[in-house]
Amino acid sequence: MNAMAKKAKNFKKSKTGVYVSLASTAFGAISVAKQAKLARNDNDTLRLIDAAVSAAAIVTGLAILYRELKRLGDDDVLLG
Repeated sequence: MNAMAKKAKNFKKSKTGVYVSLASTAFGAISVAKQAKLARNDNDTLRLIDAAVSAAAIVTGLAILYRELKRLGDDDVLLG
């Protein structure tokens, strides 16, 4: 494994990497909200179900990232 790949792998486990993942997941929530609104306006049940499942995946992803952030920041006063 070269140095660049190792650095990228360690970035995912860093606080900064977790914050970037949290932000990108939160931006995904905006897309799901737009999809749900469009589905409600069109009375499209299948798209509404898809938006609900996607929203559940986003919530689960955010919970996992929050847990990882707490694990990384056990000594951080702000995270508890």
